[in-house]
Amino acid sequence: MRIALGADHAGLSLKDALRAHLETAGHMVADLGTYGPESTDYPDWAAKVARAVAAGEADRGILVCGTGVGMAMAANKIHGARAACCNNEFVARLARQHNDANVLTLGAREIALAHAESVTDVFLATAFDGGRHQRRIDKIAALE
Repeated sequence: MRIALGADHAGLSLKDALRAHLETAGHMVADLGTYGPESTDYPDWAAKVARAVAAGEADRGILVCGTGVGMAMAANKIHGARAACCNNEFVARLARQHNDANVLTLGAREIALAHAESVTDVFLATAFDGGRHQRRIDKIAALE
């Protein structure tokens, strides 16, 4: 799977660890930044990753900031992005099955690495259920 990955300064360490995890699992990872610890603005990275997913340059996106909330809010401003902040496997599974989320956001200050890897794996492995859920996704798209 092609994954676009991004983070602000608060999510840098977790992003880098997730990149290694994803590459080990055989995914193609485009690390869109940030690359250093200097303070950065999360909307910049959210837009880069969400645009890559919306344009079809990546199958999924993963964004990391302090809580995951800011990244989700910013990414969801991009037409075609459906970002979900998922700090557990249950939410990650349902975000994919019911909401066809294509961008996962994580909070580096909220989740340990092993748990983040597990949430990420569930998010990437879970398919969209379609059916009655597609009608709801169509309504979300109409709001854009």
